[in-house]
Parts: sequence; structure tokens; C-alpha cells
Amino acid sequence: METKIKNLTIIRTSNPKRIPQANELGFGKFFSDHMFTMDYDPEHGWHNPTILPYDSLPIEPGNITFHYGQTVFDGLKCYYGVDGKIRFFRVRDYLKRFNNSARLMVIPQFNEEELLEYLTELILIDKDWVPKELGTSLYIRPLIIAMDNALGVRSSYTYKMFILLSPVGSYYAEGFNPVKILVEETYSRTAPGGLGSCKTAANYAASLFGAELAKKKGFTQVLWLDACQKKYVEEVGTMNIFFRIDDDLITPPLEGTILPGVTRDTVIKIAKRDNIHVCERKISIDEVIQAYKDGRLKEVFGSGTAAVISPVGLLSYRGNELIINDFKVGEWSQYFYDLITSWYYGQAEDPFGWTTIIKD
Repeated sequence: METKIKNLTIIRTSNPKRIPQANELGFGKFFSDHMFTMDYDPEHGWHNPTILPYDSLPIEPGNITFHYGQTVFDGLKCYYGVDGKIRFFRVRDYLKRFNNSARLMVIPQFNEEELLEYLTELILIDKDWVPKELGTSLYIRPLIIAMDNALGVRSSYTYKMFILLSPVGSYYAEGFNPVKILVEETYSRTAPGGLGSCKTAANYAASLFGAELAKKKGFTQVLWLDACQKKYVEEVGTMNIFFRIDDDLITPPLEGTILPGVTRDTVIKIAKRDNIHVCERKISIDEVIQAYKDGRLKEVFGSGTAAVISPVGLLSYRGNELIINDFKVGEWSQYFYDLITSWYYGQAEDPFGWTTIIKD
């Protein structure tokens, strides 16, 4: 059945899928009944917003995205609260980042407030797909791909935007338990002047080889060093990184080579509110190792939308293994995780006004 809300076309599925149980979820394995699409061309701008049944796409082999990678995406979540209400967390910050990634990839800007309205309607249609158990969420994947069919390096003239919904559990198999990280000094994910601050397929493709080698050695992820000197810590493949040295919280600065994580910013703002000394500065792997040897490296943890906070229990560098905090969850890791997730699920009041209740 097709309906219209303002300029939004809604086509509901006639064949709803089985909604998975919480213990089946994992991460990104299932997709809800519906998706959102919108088109762009120079004459009409962004137009034809539509919610329709989740389905495959007819795309020609000459599509520019396949050949030259002109695509961007983002990832955010909504949560089923203990009060029975569904919440976004910092939704406008995610849409702003999505738009900035589009700008860096020469993709036309979209109206963020309009897109939020369309996203809200999509979630209301598929609200039964929001899992209700603590620790679960509905992952939201907006993406844009080029739609021109052409061989020749140039940006496309036409584009298509999608929003997919996927009920998820923990991102890492370890859950909230500490993970093992390999410091990578041979391969690089990005470089100054590149696309490190942009959520585009190229960044993640560049990380795959190093990450696969690390997994074969028994590590969860890779900690990337800077591409020029192989000296300064940048980020983990799927999250930003924090070091607690003494009582300072140190994280690499945003200088274009790492992703401006929304969860990273959340941790920084909480820390500053709580009078924790936060340093956004370059930190070398040698400094980290020396702090460990001196007994001053108290905690290491990652932050990201998928995992929220991920304690690091082991860092491996040049065959030397640094066991962090006796491979236990650290005090600050636990604190940030508990506090942030309490806002996700409405267990505590969000003093920053970051949560948005989705209303029918």
C-alpha cells in the first residue's frame, strides 16, 4: 500500500520478515522490513524521498562507485529505553558528520533536518525491530553512492541515498571484556591530506589487509600509527583510542587523519565536566610503552558508536606484549560505559540534552 506524508512516499511491505531474538543478533546480520531512499540530480537536487520494502538494487556494472569509490556512509543508533520510549543519541551530530563526509567526497549536501524527519518516520514504521534488551540497539546505516555509469575518473552527477536499519547486539565477540590490539607499523590506513576524517569506503578498504593479518595472529583489531613517521598513535580500525596515563586522559588530536568520533567527543565532554584532565595531543607509541614500563599507564580504551567503550587488555608492539590493568576493565572505562549507556536507555537523565525521544 502506498501513502504520502508531505513529500515522502511510503510503500509498506506485504511480506514482513521474522524479527530475530536478542540472542541471535550479533552485529549487522539482519535488516528490517523497510529502507529509505532518495535521489539526486543537478536539475531537481535531492528529491523523491521514499520508504519502501528492503530489497536488492538494479545497478549497472559501469557504476562510478564500483570503479572509483565515490561513496560515503555513517553509523548511529537508537535505543529502546527502560520507560518503553525509543531514543536517538546525538542524532544531529551524526547527520552533520555524514554531510561533511559527503562534502569531502564531492557529493551534494542534503538538508539535515529534513533527513531527520524521514529517518524518524522510517523508525516508527519499523519500530518493532528495535530490540528491547539492555545492550542491544537498532543500528542505523545511512549511505550515499554515485549513480552515473561512466569509465573515467570524475565525480558523478547523480546520486542515491539509502538508510538501512539493523537490530544489533555487541560489536565485538568479547562484548565489554578487554580486547587484544596489535600495533601496526608496516601498513597505513590514511595520510595527511587524505580522507582520514571521512567515513568513506576507501578508508575501510585500506584497513582490511592489516586487520586481517592481525586477526590471524589472534588480535581483535589494529592500532594504526601515523603514515609518515610510523611513530604517533592515531586510531584503531573501528574506534578512537584513549590512554589513561597517571590521571591524564590522552587521545590523538583531530588533524584530518582520524575520524571525528561522536562517542570520542562524548567521552571528552564528560571528562571535562568531571574535571578529568583531557589532553588532545600527539602521543607516540614510545611514550605509551615508557608509561607502561614506569607503571603510569593505568588504562587504554577505545570509543565508537558500534562498541561504545571497549577496554584494551593487551597491546602488542614488535613482539612485546603490554598487559593493561591486569587484563581487567579499568575504572574509567567502566565509568564512561555505564554513564553513556544509562543515557541511551533512559536509566538516568542526560544532562547534555543529547538524547531525543522518538514520538509517534
